[in-house]
Amino acid sequence: MSLRKRMSVSSTSSRSDSPLAFAAAPNADAEEWVKAWGQVSARDLIDSPVIAIDADMSVEDACDMLLSKDIACLAVNARPGGALPSTPYHGLFDFSDVNAFLTLAATQHKLASENLKGKPRIQEILAAAKAGRVPVHLVSNLSEKNPLETLPHNATIVSLLGVFARGAHRVLIQSETASDFLGMVSDRQLLSWFTAFCQSSSSFLRYLTNPLGSLCLPSMYLYFSVIAAKANESVLDAMKLMSEEGVSTVAVVEQDGRLLSAVSVSDIGKLVVPQQDNQILTTPLHQFIAMIKEPDGSTDGVDKFPVYSVSPSSTLYYTMQKLLATSSHRLFVTDDAALSPSTFPPTSTGNLTGIVSTVDVLSLFARIANLPDVDPTRMQRHRRASSASSNSNSTSSGSRSSGRSSFSFGNGSARSRSSSQTSLGRLSFSGGSGIPSADGKGFQWAERVSLQGKTQ
Repeated sequence: MSLRKRMSVSSTSSRSDSPLAFAAAPNADAEEWVKAWGQVSARDLIDSPVIAIDADMSVEDACDMLLSKDIACLAVNARPGGALPSTPYHGLFDFSDVNAFLTLAATQHKLASENLKGKPRIQEILAAAKAGRVPVHLVSNLSEKNPLETLPHNATIVSLLGVFARGAHRVLIQSETASDFLGMVSDRQLLSWFTAFCQSSSSFLRYLTNPLGSLCLPSMYLYFSVIAAKANESVLDAMKLMSEEGVSTVAVVEQDGRLLSAVSVSDIGKLVVPQQDNQILTTPLHQFIAMIKEPDGSTDGVDKFPVYSVSPSSTLYYTMQKLLATSSHRLFVTDDAALSPSTFPPTSTGNLTGIVSTVDVLSLFARIANLPDVDPTRMQRHRRASSASSNSNSTSSGSRSSGRSSFSFGNGSARSRSSSQTSLGRLSFSGGSGIPSADGKGFQWAERVSLQGKTQ
């Protein structure tokens, strides 16, 4: 039986109880920290340029740019007459949107016709696919977790906290003339800055040595916040979970509930997209994890199997370091984070009790700065509500199964991750399970754009 989207409440009996009192930063120290944060310019933390693409570029080519340039996000130029007052961009495009697009492609045959009536953008995407080309502006922020956020040239660290505490993952910084943008700051870069800040503030370092269990991090004890799939479930199952639940990472657990590893939207983008064979979607997650880890050590000879868990006794500083070291947006909290010496790769032997994410940590600092409207789960709740509305009108499919999907990448063997063309251009729906066109036949998704791709 497939694991539920949210971990079963029947397994929560051994989880830790939330403490009645939380550790608070001393007022005098907090005032000193916030004053220092307000003196650091947000532009000093820019960690990536703003790479803009045309709104009518195909999704295939946009995804190729993410892969070939090894960047996390693209800015989609506004169409004529469609620019927002403060920015020339329509929105952003990243691997979360890629995952949402692929999930739509693989599961659209389950959408009821009445449900499509309430989803104009989905209708536009399907119509564009039928016509043979899906422009990237239709897929920009399809995941609903990649909003376009901007800050002025004089923004500070405190300004960044105000944006990231609402659940965003990146923000664009305007130039001094406000005519263009200097670059992007990611939530990971801000987390890294706070990790370094403690080196110049002994009182902040003392605060970071508090154990997680003593801090106001509600999701640590919210067992239902854990989004997980079993190791024998498929890659498509994980993709659907991330899309439906509005998260960028899902836990992968063994049959007995032990945490094996995690799968992220970046893993989907880098490993699923370059494939031409749809068998990748039915690959069990334990095998997919091995594929993710395979390149580790290929250049330096060192095997790396990051364990994506911490315990309530782990310090905040250790947790921040682990979030950065694993390049993950979230870690999974277990009762006992000790590693099992009898398994390889190592796994956590503890029971999952909750999560702690980069946004959770930054929200903690935002509360210290007394910022209003701190709500790290706002966008995730919106995405879940949207997904719930879609699922309530979709056809019932019983347990999740990727084997019945008519999703196809086309023929040919898998290509390397560095390929200049992705499989998105070969998405198709065959047989009777695809949404029919006016003549009653299934339709073909956008053909491969480059002739080079046809010869590979």
